Amino acid sequence: MRTICDLYQLVALVERSREPLFVRWSQGPQWDLTDPQTSRDELTGVRLPGLSANSLSVEPWWGARPLLLWVARRLYDYRHLRDKRDGDIKAWVFSGEITGRGPDNEPLVICSKPIAWIHEDALAEAERLVDAEGDGDWGPLDRR
Repeated sequence: MRTICDLYQLVALVERSREPLFVRWSQGPQWDLTDPQTSRDELTGVRLPGLSANSLSVEPWWGARPLLLWVARRLYDYRHLRDKRDGDIKAWVFSGEITGRGPDNEPLVICSKPIAWIHEDALAEAERLVDAEGDGDWGPLDRR
């Protein structure tokens, strides 16, 4: 799989894609793309029918705001997941089909095609951009 090294490359990928794209934070497709593709709810241990992911598709309410900021926010909100398991977790992009919703209302997706890893430089760029936009009263969706 190729690696996306900066946020502009990811934005270009989102703009070009004819399929819905998702970001997943995990050990990667070699780990996730088993049969069946499932995630596990951390609270209950229940197997979920698809991979927990974050959609890169822009919602209509976003309006004319910059796609760069949308994509940065999609990475920013779940960046704490990379620290949960001793750096074993990485962000990667894939196309797929939504099969349901998880306990946090996240899409559960069956991956049709792994596309790219997201490099730490792109994640750092997303963090800087979102931090510059925010007022300091909010942060990633971390339950700790």
